[in-house]
Amino acid sequence: MTSEKENKKKLERFFDKEYHSLKAFVNSRIKASTDRDAEDIIQDVALKLFSGAERYSPINNVAGFVYRSIKNKIIDVMRKGRRNITEEDEDESKLIEFTELLYGESDNSYSEKMKDELKRTIMELKAPYRDIIIAVDFEGYTYKEIADETGIPEGTLMSQRHRAIAQLYKQLENKKEIIN
Repeated sequence: MTSEKENKKKLERFFDKEYHSLKAFVNSRIKASTDRDAEDIIQDVALKLFSGAERYSPINNVAGFVYRSIKNKIIDVMRKGRRNITEEDEDESKLIEFTELLYGESDNSYSEKMKDELKRTIMELKAPYRDIIIAVDFEGYTYKEIADETGIPEGTLMSQRHRAIAQLYKQLENKKEIIN
């Protein structure tokens, strides 16, 4: 079976089984409006994934692949309607997303203390680590954009972000147990 056919079958099964979960995920991150409907976002992502299935290597983690694609689409939609989003709401959303990155799936139960601790810990990182976390995870820059601007190779930037996340995870793991 070709990679394209395997990918399409995996995507079809996932979308059939998880459509309502995907819709809840999108709704938890955006407020519905004329240009921000959860179903529209999911269908746009599905169309893009299905039409590009032949370009992907075999998809092993379908859920991660789809959720990441939907998250990126939400970010794109939010950027287009940026005038309607307060900076504080956007920062809060990015902080929750980053917390999910560190701890896995969101159950929307991260305490304010934990979010504050994450903010404080990010600010205490070494400058290159702090800068890459802020640029990629909070300001939405791509590695390529940062590399073009700074002259630092993309691979180095990815490594720095990976090390920064590992440090954050290590520093916050004990605090998470205490706080929660």
